[in-house]
Amino acid sequence: MLRKILIALLLIVIAIAIALWVLSRPDQARLSDAELTGRVPVMSAVRPQTFPTIAVADAVGWREGEAPEAAPGLRVQRFAEGLDHPRQMLVLPNGDVLVAESNKPPSDGGGITGAIARWMMGRAGAGVPSANRITLLRDADGDGVAEVKRPYITGLNSPYGMVLVGSTLYVANTDALLAFDYDPAAESITTPGRKIVDLPASGGNSHWTKALAASLDGRTLFVGIGSNSNIGEKGMAWEQGRALVLEVRPDIQYKRPYASGLRNPSGLATHPVTGDLWATVNERDMLGSDMIPDYLTRVDFGAFYGWPWYYWGGFVDDRVEEADIDDRRSYVRRPEYALGAHVAPLGFGFATGGLGQPWGDGAFIALHGSWNRSPRAGYKVVFVPFGPNGRPTDALPMDVLTGFLSPAGEARGRPADSRQARDGSLLVADDVGNIIWRVSRAEPAAATGQ
Repeated sequence: MLRKILIALLLIVIAIAIALWVLSRPDQARLSDAELTGRVPVMSAVRPQTFPTIAVADAVGWREGEAPEAAPGLRVQRFAEGLDHPRQMLVLPNGDVLVAESNKPPSDGGGITGAIARWMMGRAGAGVPSANRITLLRDADGDGVAEVKRPYITGLNSPYGMVLVGSTLYVANTDALLAFDYDPAAESITTPGRKIVDLPASGGNSHWTKALAASLDGRTLFVGIGSNSNIGEKGMAWEQGRALVLEVRPDIQYKRPYASGLRNPSGLATHPVTGDLWATVNERDMLGSDMIPDYLTRVDFGAFYGWPWYYWGGFVDDRVEEADIDDRRSYVRRPEYALGAHVAPLGFGFATGGLGQPWGDGAFIALHGSWNRSPRAGYKVVFVPFGPNGRPTDALPMDVLTGFLSPAGEARGRPADSRQARDGSLLVADDVGNIIWRVSRAEPAAATGQ
């Protein structure tokens, strides 16, 4: 009898082990990068997962003399290094560059889920404490290397987005929008910031970054606020004031939702000609390696982009338990441009000239890179061409800076932001390499005499 019980228990253990092995096997992508990008990506059948595909690229950093690979006609150099998890940047009118050295604030993150999340963040290079400062970088002699690197504002709370409007510098902490008096002659700001409005940071604060942009006239600010979960699995009360872009009027300390249904609008920028607001958005997880594409989209007032009930213009996510009580499926706004599945687009900026063609009109976008896709995707900077109408063309994204993944699949770096400097070069924040890379036009080869 005892022998039969032991055999039965052994069979149960073997069955559980086999089930866990099957469930934990990485889902392999079946579509190419080209099929998952552009204005009309392939929308394949989803493959819901009990356990996500885990394909974290171990963060190893760059060796001395190593660098990413720039596109033909461009070259790359180290503009600043020795930073502490650099994220979003701001190029000031005098040519100085501000960079937020920041990471997720401490949270309880209890239980097995929290422990797994911390383990993955550590492997990916994101497990370091937040430096909570903004640093000033200055290249006064124009050699492409910042000889000044000094703390500009300290004592912040996971700062991320920054904009300058006139003589006021706005900084988006994870929990509040602050204003500082800006003096172009000063190399630091020591006075405390003035709180404009509070920003949601309660609960797990899963998507902690707060992207920031200003309207062309500077009267209105826009704040990107990510969701607190993947698909609202803790209930929509947990998502109050989240997964949206917030409109703020600093002069009267007024705020209201501008657009909703955006799972994680981690980058915001205003088109310099049309004045339209654009966002990069990280879409939902655990539907397989091919779905759902992250995207770049114009953000219109009052528009609803679907999260968590719908995606890509009206496809239904059957996993969401809490109903959309207003039944807004027919009103879901379709994104403008797919960037690929799980590529994690973060900061971006519109082209301002200086790099020549074909980099004249469009958006430079930092793809931070996947952790839950096989094969890995992202880990590069791409350029999305725009047409005369101020919208993306039918062309696919063009690689600007690659090589952040080593041949062994390790993360030498991860792009977190991309902005053009005053001299036209492209600056790329790398939060694993702790470097700001500078991409410029390659000098023509010198003519040889005969």
